[in-house]
Amino acid sequence: MNTAQKLGFDPHAKLLMIHADDAGLSHAENRATIQALEKGMVNSYSIMVPCPWFHEMALFAKSHPQYDMGLHLTLTCEWETYRFGPVLPVSEVPGLVDEHGHFFRKREQLRQKATAEEVEKELRAQIEKALHLGLRPTHLDSHMYSVGSHSDFFKVYKRLGEEYSLPVLISKQMMEMVGLDPMVHTAPDDLTIDHTYLGAIADFEKGQFTQGYQDMLENLQPGLNLILIHPAFDEPEMQAIAINHPNFGAQWRQMDFDFFTSEKTRETLRKHHIELVTWGELMAHRNTSQI
Repeated sequence: MNTAQKLGFDPHAKLLMIHADDAGLSHAENRATIQALEKGMVNSYSIMVPCPWFHEMALFAKSHPQYDMGLHLTLTCEWETYRFGPVLPVSEVPGLVDEHGHFFRKREQLRQKATAEEVEKELRAQIEKALHLGLRPTHLDSHMYSVGSHSDFFKVYKRLGEEYSLPVLISKQMMEMVGLDPMVHTAPDDLTIDHTYLGAIADFEKGQFTQGYQDMLENLQPGLNLILIHPAFDEPEMQAIAINHPNFGAQWRQMDFDFFTSEKTRETLRKHHIELVTWGELMAHRNTSQI
């Protein structure tokens, strides 16, 4: 029985959440995310609290509560020249930062240097900052899925979700991607995504990026599906952030935006009877079905 069935949906239902990560990263990211929500098929997004453009997106979230909005809990900063660090003072979480006070670029560095106590302090501070501004998140997820870089960090992640009564993104595919065993670290009553999809680096490098998304949609399986995208505009600001990082860079993000705001994609969803669903709707079903 897949997660959609457990939540009370039809066994053949193809549920899909088209989720925009990284809101707050940049002005270009914010503008594209907002337009994808208002004009496209994106029906969920999450905000990076430590980033310089967080406040702009927070103001949008407060004035547009109809959109499904989560917190993109952040412990890493992958960019070469665009650097940021924790919400807390560096002195309180020294194991989370490099010699310059910035988050590490890679999950492996985080795993080697950080403690679970520091991770919990910083993630709690990010949640509290958002709540203090009046945000009402529908869920928690994780930038680069860094919460899965160590089993103790993942326990913190799940515990914070329980404490704040928020579902957390649990994806077996993403857990395996970061080296965490889903069999060990998921429980039968966890709300687990059945199928998670990201744009493929191989497709991007071969110039077949949007075709990869088209194939995903045309072959979507019954159950709870999640496509993670990163919409932004391919313009000087985003190009400067993503220098020497073509994967998930400015061109990649522009294609994410273009594909999921196109009428062709909307028609594909209709043709294959794909039903868009949000975290809010999932939790409403969960509460009624007592999963």
